[in-house]
Amino acid sequence: MLTRRTFLASTSAAIAGAACCHAQEPAKKKRLAVVTTLWNYRSHAWHMAERFLHGYPREGRWHKPPIEVVSAYVDQRPAGDLSGKRSEEFGFPIYKSVAEALRCGGDKLAVDAVLLIGEHGDYPKNEIGQKQYPRYELFSQIAKVFREDGRTTPVFNDKHLSWNFDWAKEMVATAKELSFPLLAGSSLPVTWRMPAIDLPYGAEVEEIVCVAHGAIDIYDFHALETMQCMAERRKGGETGVVSMHALRGDAVWQALEAGSWQAGGWSPRLFEACLARSQTLAQDKISSHRYPTPAQMREFCKTPVAYRFEYADGLKATMLLMNGLVEDFNFAAQIKGEKAPLSTLFYLPPNPNVVYSAALMSKAEEMFLTGKAPYPAERTLLTSGLVQAGMQSLHLGKRLETPHLAVKYAAPRESQFWRS
Repeated sequence: MLTRRTFLASTSAAIAGAACCHAQEPAKKKRLAVVTTLWNYRSHAWHMAERFLHGYPREGRWHKPPIEVVSAYVDQRPAGDLSGKRSEEFGFPIYKSVAEALRCGGDKLAVDAVLLIGEHGDYPKNEIGQKQYPRYELFSQIAKVFREDGRTTPVFNDKHLSWNFDWAKEMVATAKELSFPLLAGSSLPVTWRMPAIDLPYGAEVEEIVCVAHGAIDIYDFHALETMQCMAERRKGGETGVVSMHALRGDAVWQALEAGSWQAGGWSPRLFEACLARSQTLAQDKISSHRYPTPAQMREFCKTPVAYRFEYADGLKATMLLMNGLVEDFNFAAQIKGEKAPLSTLFYLPPNPNVVYSAALMSKAEEMFLTGKAPYPAERTLLTSGLVQAGMQSLHLGKRLETPHLAVKYAAPRESQFWRS
């Protein structure tokens, strides 16, 4: 016999059961489209897109993002292509156009996020040596779908925005016009640091130096981002860069001997602080942990490159690529009123695991899930312009005024790099 008491009990049980079932239902995964120039071993698609296929280590556990790769566009598929194998393994199709990938073969935008990777592949170089990766062109095709379909998604753009600064500005402007989150750049700002420090927010900074390694148009971007993610935290925020003077070879050694920014070089104390942080500082065959002499530096590093540039608020900056002397990224800053420089190593774990790319993809994941970029795309805009200005200065052999780099923005107060 159904009484009021049994009715209420059965109803409560049914509600509780429904709530329990609902609680156990897995959250719906975000749908991700990968748009890339190349997907080969150790390419950036291999570094980054695959974090969303099988997860990555994070704080002592294996983290699997609640994001599913549902489509891809791969611009070039030469020998060694891995996109076909990954497509078969993880069940996502590879489409013949960007629009098809974003619409998953249909007629409307069918993804929740886009991972744009315009790095690696066979593309021409311009007269100053910049490789003309089609990041802008691929981004424009993504934006075209957004405009036509009346809906947008967050977009992550790997490394430079574009080799062409005007195009880079247009990319940032397009994201603002269409109101979609845009995150860009490389892993250097978010990888581990040794020691794990940041530039104090609002500090008055007089001069910064980065001693790094690698080729121009590739690693200069990384070194400049190393500097920019620190410099942007200074008092007054970012105000842009007014001049660039790039040096190569003997001119770098002469600048080093000059002994100060005012004399045409950079701070010896900041340079020394960078070398003291390096874990790869070169030594002769029978020595260890010795600070190299100027003669040894010349012997170890055959073709040094320096970018000396000045910010609109007077901050002085020098980026050095010193292949053979170091093989890592080291930063130092002179804060007003402080006796000792602030310095740290931006640590990049070795291949093949390269967990620093996981640190970067954790930021992309954050944006894909929250709809908010954790730091401004203007950082990458300015850094993209600095690379172009540095290469132009090297090509022309002279100092350049850079009024076009009047990029202004405020950095987040919270530090973004990995600590655990």
